[in-house]
Amino acid sequence: MKRHLSVVKDPTPIPPARHLEKRVTFFGQSAKVACDGRCSKAWGMNSRPSVQLSGDIDDFYYIADGELADAPADPGTTEGDHAKPLVVRSAADMNKWCVRECERCVMSDPGAADAPLKLRDFTERRYNKPQRKAP
Repeated sequence: MKRHLSVVKDPTPIPPARHLEKRVTFFGQSAKVACDGRCSKAWGMNSRPSVQLSGDIDDFYYIADGELADAPADPGTTEGDHAKPLVVRSAADMNKWCVRECERCVMSDPGAADAPLKLRDFTERRYNKPQRKAP
């Protein structure tokens, strides 16, 4: 069954992006995580609204920040005893939910904590298959 989603521009201003980084231990190895601090737009990997483009379950795009209202303060998921932070003022506020569930958070490969990290850009629609062009 194909689901049709009406996408409209959200007039709420989006907070400016930051680049917050924190070193963590992930499965016993040093790693680095980074986020943009836009918790108000963080839905979680499994909850962010998306649009299915074909019968292939991997053929979809995540809706852009400007097309969505703010995400729920509690998307109903936790990682261990960590829930989505209401706000991340500094890298110290990032927790397990951020690392394992937040679609905005990126992590280096374990053991490669010195590698530079590039944040995901949600100002535009993010296609799961990068070769896919907008319909």
